[in-house]
Amino acid sequence: MISLKYHLMRVARSSKPAANAVATSFHISRNNSTATAVESCPHLAASTDATTSSIHATAEWQNALPYDEIPGPKPIPILGNTWRLMPIIGQYTISDVAKISSLLHERYGRIVRFGGLMGRPDLLFIYDADEIEKCYRNEGPTPFRPSMPSLVKYKSVVRKDFFGDLGGVVGVHGEPWREFRSRVQKPVLQLSTVRRYLQPLEIVTNDFLKRCESLLDDNSELPEDFDNEIHKWSLECIGRVALDARLGCLEPNLTPDSEPQQIINAAKYALRNVATLELKAPYWRYFPTPLWTRYVKNMNFFVEVCMKYIKSATERLKLQGRSQNGEPSLLEKVIMAEKDEKIATIMALDLILVGIDTISMAVCSMLYQLATRPEEQQKVHEELKRILPDPQTPLTIQLLDQMHYLKAFIKEVFRMYSTVIGNGRTLQEDTVICGYQVPKGVQAVFPTIVTGNMNEYVTEAAKFLPERWLKANQGGFDGKLHPFSSLPYGYGARMCLGRRFADLEMQILLAKLLRNYKLEYNHEPLQYAVTFMYAPEGPLRFKMTKI
Repeated sequence: MISLKYHLMRVARSSKPAANAVATSFHISRNNSTATAVESCPHLAASTDATTSSIHATAEWQNALPYDEIPGPKPIPILGNTWRLMPIIGQYTISDVAKISSLLHERYGRIVRFGGLMGRPDLLFIYDADEIEKCYRNEGPTPFRPSMPSLVKYKSVVRKDFFGDLGGVVGVHGEPWREFRSRVQKPVLQLSTVRRYLQPLEIVTNDFLKRCESLLDDNSELPEDFDNEIHKWSLECIGRVALDARLGCLEPNLTPDSEPQQIINAAKYALRNVATLELKAPYWRYFPTPLWTRYVKNMNFFVEVCMKYIKSATERLKLQGRSQNGEPSLLEKVIMAEKDEKIATIMALDLILVGIDTISMAVCSMLYQLATRPEEQQKVHEELKRILPDPQTPLTIQLLDQMHYLKAFIKEVFRMYSTVIGNGRTLQEDTVICGYQVPKGVQAVFPTIVTGNMNEYVTEAAKFLPERWLKANQGGFDGKLHPFSSLPYGYGARMCLGRRFADLEMQILLAKLLRNYKLEYNHEPLQYAVTFMYAPEGPLRFKMTKI
């Protein structure tokens, strides 16, 4: 789920240049562009001369236009394009990122070169779903996804004593990434593992809905900081999966210094300040700035919490053996297979770090769209009434499988309001994209938030139509829907590792909520903005009425 969210935050609008022109002083020549791109990307292994020569010998490469001719905003001397999001002199703030991505497409077309970033390789925005598909399908077994330098430094330098060669799956690339993912992928993605958590996550969700009822005011409205309550639910779900424990997030009257609230605060801080660390001049790379110092403190807190619960699970496994209800838990599978607490700890750390804010913001978006779309909400409710005549019926996988419209609603929200605004890859070899010669080392950006809303790839893209995701015999909408226009979880080997758990959590919450309650929003419309994720900005004062 991390992908290129933080890199997209560097996008900026510029004054309209002459056709196909960028600042001459910032050009890299056709002959040396490949070398420059590779030098800027330390994770990328250089291709062999033989491979490069064979690519350059193809007719497609020889007929393509030079990389320098790709249109894009002009950088200025010294500051390049970084100035566009700087305080005072800049044109935009971080929250404008989704709008900026759309403006780039409107101004420059289906491919945009965004260079002149301080100490970084170029960003290449691709708005062509066919080209995006080609990039994904041609990637090798170890795709390079642009990493967060701040997280890379934390794992590989600041806490090398803990992580060593086990960097996890977030902010890690190449063979170390492949090796770690191969060790945890099977238990995380096994359907039997995911199904095991249906009942535990339903219990968590029931507790959450009871808490929601207790928070309602005299107008049956939830409090202004309801997004924090959603974070608590998300953390409780992830803790149940990744740490084999209830963390107590849904207990009433949590104090600011309670462990659950500290975990939530640490997750928000770590993720939402990535943009600041990466956008501004990176002084933290050379000396510990206040922001960097707090970031490290938060990350250390995560590691300590995970270690505490992993050790507890290990001791429980030694004393009591594995779970007695048939299928071992995710944590038990990893500990029994690897015999290494550290692997389980790093896996849990990555799941929590990425999952809390991502799932929470996705749910905020889902609930806002439901509350402001009463017709679609009613369709979901009618489907749930048919599948669950008794609202107290426990959920099963078989029942969830019948909730076609609910799942279609989730997909349509992701298409139009993608929580993850883009994905991306660092190109590992020279290639031709949209008719241009693109050198290895360039960071290709796939802006899902834009391509998912383009009429070229989605019929009536501006309309909210969950029916477009249904099959014909389910009342589906007959129209085009390019499979690579909307990929909220990415694609291929680096597809989101926790996607099945994320889907399960959202489906359980919406099913339990909408079978039993009506959701309304009776205030001024909220605008979507980017903190780290793309979600409604403002108080989520939903009216929640028992049906």
